[in-house]
Amino acid sequence: MFTHKPVEIPELSTKNVNRKRFYLTPEGKLYPSITTVLQRRKMEGLMEWRKKVGDDVANYVARTAAHRGTKVHHMCEDFLNNNFDEETHKKNFLPYVLFGQIKPVLIEKVDNIYAQECGLYSDKYMVAGRVDCIGEYNGVPSIIDFKTSTKERNDDWNESYYIQASAYAEMFEERTGIEINQIVILVVTEDGIVQEFIKTKHDYLPLLVEVIDDFTTDWEKENEMVHSSSDDVTNKS
Repeated sequence: MFTHKPVEIPELSTKNVNRKRFYLTPEGKLYPSITTVLQRRKMEGLMEWRKKVGDDVANYVARTAAHRGTKVHHMCEDFLNNNFDEETHKKNFLPYVLFGQIKPVLIEKVDNIYAQECGLYSDKYMVAGRVDCIGEYNGVPSIIDFKTSTKERNDDWNESYYIQASAYAEMFEERTGIEINQIVILVVTEDGIVQEFIKTKHDYLPLLVEVIDDFTTDWEKENEMVHSSSDDVTNKS
């Protein structure tokens, strides 16, 4: 049984603006999700990969990966909530097998859980998001994120993961006053390997500022183009 130390954090609602996800804070502020902010950083590599394999293969791989990742996330969440329904989850064979690989790590290293699947936001960084798990990992308060992969990941492929988790750490401290310095990314691969990546958030905060600034610049340009197009239509009519 896992110990929970829940903290009170207000619920956030989401809103899509120009096909980008934003979160509405209790104070009525609209902040982009950290996932949306980081999409620009990932887009170039994804486009090159899509051109290489073709749209049909790319779409299939993306759907399969999304399904696999979502199911494993749900299993980890239920297990850490002491609410795991074996019969229900084993119907999803591959995610269930992958969860079976990561389960011993959770038992051995995770406890004293503050929050799971929790919406967070930062007024300092003007960004928001939903974190997988916040709790102690090897006795150290940590942001814990679960990932699945078809193959083992090199550490330098994970930079966006580290930036994202560092953002969650900053958001959580703003909302609760509880400082989180350690970020943990657990990756389970389709051949049953569990990779553990442990980092310190302070190493990634400069990059967090950089990606937010880049997103804000692009977002402002995009809105200027939309307003300009609207004005042209109005003038012509």
